[in-house]
Amino acid sequence: MAKKSSKEVEHQSVVTKTSLTFFEKYINNPSPTGFEWAGQRLWLDYLKPFVDETYIDNYGTAVGIINPKAKYKVVIEAHADEISWFVNYITKDGLIYVIRNGGSDHQIAPSKRVNIHTDKGIVKAVFGWPAIHTRSGEKEEAPTLKNIFLDCGCTSKEEVEALGIHVGSVVTYEDEFMVLNDRYYVGRALDNRAGGFMIAEVARLLKENKKKLPFGLYIVNSVQEEIGLRGAEMIADYIKPNVAIVTDVTHDTQTPMINKITQGDLACGKGPVVSYAPAVQINLNRLLIEVAEKNGIPFQRQASSRYTGTDTDAFAYSNGGVPSALISLPLRYMHTTVEMIHKEDVDNVIRLIYEMVLTIEDGQDFRSFTK
Repeated sequence: MAKKSSKEVEHQSVVTKTSLTFFEKYINNPSPTGFEWAGQRLWLDYLKPFVDETYIDNYGTAVGIINPKAKYKVVIEAHADEISWFVNYITKDGLIYVIRNGGSDHQIAPSKRVNIHTDKGIVKAVFGWPAIHTRSGEKEEAPTLKNIFLDCGCTSKEEVEALGIHVGSVVTYEDEFMVLNDRYYVGRALDNRAGGFMIAEVARLLKENKKKLPFGLYIVNSVQEEIGLRGAEMIADYIKPNVAIVTDVTHDTQTPMINKITQGDLACGKGPVVSYAPAVQINLNRLLIEVAEKNGIPFQRQASSRYTGTDTDAFAYSNGGVPSALISLPLRYMHTTVEMIHKEDVDNVIRLIYEMVLTIEDGQDFRSFTK
């Protein structure tokens, strides 16, 4: 499972106090799928000092570019959107039923506090649930999309609508960032704004260390990954990269009720996860592993059967085929409001992408043979 080089060195911290301040602000800002603009503004404002140009497409995917005139293009990418809910039905009594925007987990919803986003501002609400006293003696009914509902303190549909709430209003949880036991970062939407943070840190290191790249580097924060990799599809077609290195999260499988036989044996704190999948180009992946071993960066391995389920798939199969690799960050409790990542893994993902960018050569051909 865990692969560690004999050359592995003492852990090197990368994230600074200034970086962490941005990370906390970035995580706490809502960025639901299809409504990522405010988060993208924060991200670009942080990134701008480290790049030569920026670009935003029609749906909000944000890009920072180093050496924009270079012919050979390397992408490092994450996705910006978080799972959320849409208002779907308002009852005459002022209760609100929802549908998913992305892979929101209905089982964690009861008793959660939420923000309903309207043109008039944020409206506070809660996911209600019948008291345990009223359920005693009967077969327990589990939370489903058919029975979870929001209560914003109104008693009629008209009162709800007067607050600016309508079908299609987006709903996010209000839980915020924290550091747990000086070891873990915890919060909502670490999947995958942690990735956006890490690729921005790569750009920062390149700038601070005065590294000159022989190619164009595109730092890409895509939208709409949670509903089918849509932002990556659009931006891959626009950039037409030669190489793509994607970072996303994957499951820490050390907690109860997770089957290692099907999910693999992966752990927070043991380093970035290197993936094997049809979309992952074999020679680019080999280079990634060589870079990790050379620099003493611990890493783990994961296999995916048909697809990675990440933006890697979108980049790999775009533009006639783009050599792509996936570096994943182990994460506990995915798609909950208490997603958890290890501080050292964050540092090591940043280091691995940084060293990989410094290793790729201008015009490098990753084919196994050409004739």
